[in-house]
Parts: sequence; C-alpha cells; structure tokens
Amino acid sequence: MSSTTTAAVVRPGTRTFAWEQVRLDAPRGDEVLVRVVGAGLCHTDLAVRDGHVPLPLPAVLGHEGAGVVQAVGDRVTRLAPGDTVLLSFSSCGACAPCGRGRPAYCDTFLHRNASGSRADGTSPLQDARGERISGRFFGQSSFGALALADERCAVPVEVADEDELARLAPLGCAVQTGAGAVLNVLRPGPGDTLAVFGTGAVGLSAVMAAALTGAVRIIAVDIRPARLALARELGATDTVDAGREDVAGRLAELTGGRGVRHAVESSGVPDVLRQAVEALAVGGTAAVLGLPPAGTRVPLDIGALLRGRTVRGVYEGDSDPAAFLPALVALHRAGRLPFDRLVRLYPPERINDAAADAASGEAVKPVLRFPAGF
Repeated sequence: MSSTTTAAVVRPGTRTFAWEQVRLDAPRGDEVLVRVVGAGLCHTDLAVRDGHVPLPLPAVLGHEGAGVVQAVGDRVTRLAPGDTVLLSFSSCGACAPCGRGRPAYCDTFLHRNASGSRADGTSPLQDARGERISGRFFGQSSFGALALADERCAVPVEVADEDELARLAPLGCAVQTGAGAVLNVLRPGPGDTLAVFGTGAVGLSAVMAAALTGAVRIIAVDIRPARLALARELGATDTVDAGREDVAGRLAELTGGRGVRHAVESSGVPDVLRQAVEALAVGGTAAVLGLPPAGTRVPLDIGALLRGRTVRGVYEGDSDPAAFLPALVALHRAGRLPFDRLVRLYPPERINDAAADAASGEAVKPVLRFPAGF
C-alpha cells in the first residue's frame, strides 16, 4: 500500500528545498519503508540542488538517513518492522566488486545512487499532482518523514533512543567516507605522516581516523582558523592555514623536506588536489574524496608520479557499510571517534538554514532531526 508523507522537494531553477506532500510507492520485494528520525545534509545534496551534479529535477534528496523500519518487502530477510537502522549507499550485491566486498565500486553504483530512479528506471515518488519526481537518491532520498530504501542500504544498529539514532546519521556518508579513506585505503603505519586537505565533515573524519593509527604526524590544511583549531582537538598534530601560509613550504618544513606519506583531499577544489599530490613523498598516495563539478580537470607533473606516487579516487571510504558502520559506531561509543562534535541539529522546517550554514561553513555537519508525527 502506498504512503503519503512530507518531503523536501528541489524543483528546477529554485536552488531551494520546499516541503511538499508526496506519495511513496509500497515497498517492493527488496525494499524497506523507514520512518526517518535524522538525516545529515551533505555538500553533495547542495551540488545536486544547484545543478552541479546531474540528476533529473524535481527530486527528493538526502543520503545520510537514520530511522525506524515501518514495513518490508516480501523478499527482505535481514530487517523487520521496528528495527532501528542507518541508511547508506545502494549496491547490487551481485557484481564482481560487490562479491569482493567493495560495494562502493558496484558496477551499477551511478545508476542506483545518482539517477533518481530504481534499477528498472522507475521512481517510487510522485507529487501531489501525480507527477513522478526523482527519488532513490543513494537508494533512499531521506529528506522526508518517510523514505523507501533498498534493503542493502539499511544497516541495523542498536541505540538507546531516537535522539542517539539521529546523531548517528552522518555515518552513512561523510564519516565513513573520511574515516574509510584512512582506515580502509591509506592505512598509515607506525611513523607515517598524513595530511588532510579540507576540514569539513569528511576531512575531520579522516583526521579522527588517522589518530587511531600509527601515524606520527597528522597535518590539517584549511583556510578557516576555527576549523583548524577543531582539527587539533580531534587529533591533528599540526595545522597549516592555507589562507596565510605557504602550504608547500610549510609541509616541507614539517616533513623535513621528504613530503607526506599519505594525503587526503576532501575539498573538491582542483588547485588543492594539485597541492596534495605535490606534497607527497616518493611512494606516497593521495586519496581523492572531494567532488568538484562534472568534467573538472587537474594538471599533474607526470615525472613526479613516475617516482612511485599514486593518486587514487575513493568512493564512500571504500567500505562495506554492513560491516564498517557498526565498527564506527563501536569506536564512537568507546570515545575514540567523537564525530558527534561535528553535528548540529536542525528542525526539518529549517532545512534551508541548514543548507546555508553548510555552504558557508557555519555548521560542519547539519542534521535534520525529524520529530514524531512530522
């Protein structure tokens, strides 16, 4: 049976979120209906809203959902109504990358997460006029009181209450992206150096994860002094104010001229990516996480790359959410991954204020907190 709910709809040319009544299809066999209690707001949502990432509009966005399962399709085996879940990205579970435990590189990732439709081309959403609108954003479209998600998107998690569940929402994308790039891909060893370029939610998650490793020097680079101060509190041993200091010279000074063994680029700014690659030591690796506008190019020195340097793109922390998200929850509860310090809660009717605060840097990680009955 279909459901009527309230969702934040982005319509072409508006560059804003507007709450509308929408209708959700009943869950298909592999889908779950979730009452959303929290949804993180990410720069990817803003990029789609503003037309920098192609997705057919109108659409319901949101890809860091957390909530309570209300109903399940007849082929769902892992979840039942009443389960509390975190929502992450979608994957098919059948292709070679999924079979190797790397669903972030699923053969159908882009269609499942960034097309606005199911695998068969349909959307489960329609507006009050009965017109279909894009949904299934990252398999969930969680900027709504209800979300229809793939079973594979939903990760069960035990929580004390719905307030705790809402604050865990950023694990679905931002935290797992930054932490996973460090823990799953770069894997710093004892004595290594690591630089994080950009201290938003993703970059600060990378800083926190690096502090769990044997890295002896964790360097945060940004243009915002307040963010750099927060990075120090979360585990950075050094900071570089890119608005006031010579980044290359300062990194050379901090590393004795050798460069950093690992770099994380989370800003999505082409010149910053170039800086990150040029900062690498011989044999070093730069993990590229930031999402610039489609078609962006960055010139690199091929001679420098030939000396064993690697530039590696990383989706969603190269993680398997079913295993990685519970591990991050455990680290958080042990006090070793304090990502809750990044979270600022907003009531859903202030979604556009939350978006503005995210864009300006006023808030590191806005999370919409949906009250019961919204």
